[in-house]
Amino acid sequence: MANVPIGQLWLIAHLHLHVPLPAVTSYCGPGARRTTIEHGRTVIKYSTRCAPWNTIADHLLFALKNEPVDSAVMAAIMRAIDPATIEAMVRAEPIGVFSRRAWFLYEFFTGQTLDLPDCPVVQYTKALDPKRNVGSAGINSIRHRVTNNMTGVPDFCVTVRSTAIIRARQADAIDKQVRALVEHYDPAVVTRVMNDLYARETQSSFEIEHERVTGQKAERFVHALRQTASFNPSSDQDLIELQNQIVDPRYASGGFRDFQNFVGETIGYREKVHFVCPRPQDLQSLMAGWASMSERLQDCDDAVAAAAAIAFGFVFLHPFGDGNGRIHRFLIHHVLAREGFTPPDILFPISAAIVRDQKSYDAALETFSLPAMHLIDWEMNNAQQVVVNSETAALYRYFDATELTEYLYGKIAETIRIDFREELDFVVVYDKAYSAVRDVIDMPDRRASMFVNFVLQNKGSLSKRKRSLFEELSDEDIHHLELAIKDALKPQPVDDVDGDPDATLPTKGW
Repeated sequence: MANVPIGQLWLIAHLHLHVPLPAVTSYCGPGARRTTIEHGRTVIKYSTRCAPWNTIADHLLFALKNEPVDSAVMAAIMRAIDPATIEAMVRAEPIGVFSRRAWFLYEFFTGQTLDLPDCPVVQYTKALDPKRNVGSAGINSIRHRVTNNMTGVPDFCVTVRSTAIIRARQADAIDKQVRALVEHYDPAVVTRVMNDLYARETQSSFEIEHERVTGQKAERFVHALRQTASFNPSSDQDLIELQNQIVDPRYASGGFRDFQNFVGETIGYREKVHFVCPRPQDLQSLMAGWASMSERLQDCDDAVAAAAAIAFGFVFLHPFGDGNGRIHRFLIHHVLAREGFTPPDILFPISAAIVRDQKSYDAALETFSLPAMHLIDWEMNNAQQVVVNSETAALYRYFDATELTEYLYGKIAETIRIDFREELDFVVVYDKAYSAVRDVIDMPDRRASMFVNFVLQNKGSLSKRKRSLFEELSDEDIHHLELAIKDALKPQPVDDVDGDPDATLPTKGW
C-alpha cells in the first residue's frame, strides 16, 4: 500500500482547490508513524491503522484533530463543500468538540448560517488549538459554544502555527527582559540612546530600499516613528497621511492605488518581476479586511505574531505607489508599542538588523511571494505593464505568517542585543571617559568629545593618524588623558539585568 494523502491535503485534491499547500501535510501508509521535513514542509506519515477514508467529513475531522488550521486551505474548503456535510456532522455529534469547530469555521468563512439550532450549553472549545496555532484574544460564540481565537476576521485571516521556535521565543519573554534592561540604566542615558536609535532606524529603513535619505526625509520619518502610539492602522486617512508624510511630496497619494503594480527590477530593457501585487479592483476590499484584522488582533496572544500579520499583510497588499516598505516597517513598531511589547517611548531599530542581513529579509518575504506567484496567472504586455488574468484576492487574504513571525522574533532579539544594549553600554562608557578627560584638562566640549571618540575607537589610545588633530596637546597631556580614560573604564561590579552582583558593564570596542 502506497502512502495516501489524508486531511487537508486530501481535501485540496478532492475539491480541486487552487491554494498554496499547507506547511503541514499528512499521509497514511505502511510502517510506523514518522515525521520528516521535505522541501521546507512538515510531512507526517501515519500508520495503516489510521486507514484512509473516502468522505469529506472524515478528512475534515482528521484535519481538525491532528493538523494546524491553515486559514487559506480552510477558507477554500468551507466555500467549496456542500453545507449539508457540516449539518450532518453536527447532527451526528451536536456537542462534539470537532463538529462544533467545523460548524463555526464554516459560518466564519462563508458568512452563511446553517440550518442548525444553537448549540446546547456545553463547555466552550477554541476554534484554534493553542498547541498547533497561535491565536488572538478569545471572543465566545454562543451559537457554536466555540471561542473565536482566529488570527483575523473572515475577510482577512492569517495562519501562525505554534512552532518550536515560536514557543521558545515566547518563553524567553523578551519584552520583560527589555523592561528590566531599561530600568537598569539612568533615564537620561536611555533618552539619549533613543534619539540615536530613532535616527538609525530611519537611515536603515531607507537603506533597505536602496534609497538615499535626505535631511527632510529623515526628519519626517523620525517624526512619524515618534507618533506610533497615536496611529490608527484601521483608518484609511491615517495611512494616507502617513504615506504623504514620509515620501517626496511629488509622490504623495490621495488614496489607495487604482493601477496594477508589482515588485521587480529593470534589467536592460526588461522588467524582472519578483512579486505581483493585488489587482486594483480587489484592493479596497482587501484593505478593509486588513484594517478589520488589525483591530481584531489587539491584545493578541502573541504581540510579535500580531506585528508580523499586520505589517507583512500590508506590504503584500502594496496599496500605494511609493512608501509601502517604510510604512510596513513603521507598522511593526506601531503594533509592538500598541500591544505593550515595547516600553513607552522605546523603539527597537529593527531595520538596522534587517540591513545587516538583507538576504534573510528577502527570504522571509519569499515565504509568501514564491508560492503566490505560482498561483497567479499574469503576463507582461507590450507597454511593460503587468496584467493579471486570474482571481487572486484570496491569496492575499489568507497567508501563512509563521516563518514571518519567527523571522521577526529573531530580528527583535538581535536588535535588542546588538543595537539597543550595546548602545546603552557605550553611552555609559562614553560618559565616564568624557568626565575623566574633563577632570584632567578643561577642554572645550567638542574637542573633548572628539578625543574620547577617537580613543574609544582605537581601543584605548589615540592613533598616530589622529595625533595631528590635537596639536595644542603635548605628548605628556595625551598620555595622561589616555590613562585617565583607562582608569575610568576599569570594570566595576554592578547589578546586571538579572540581579547578578558579579556582572561587569561591557564596553563597546574594548
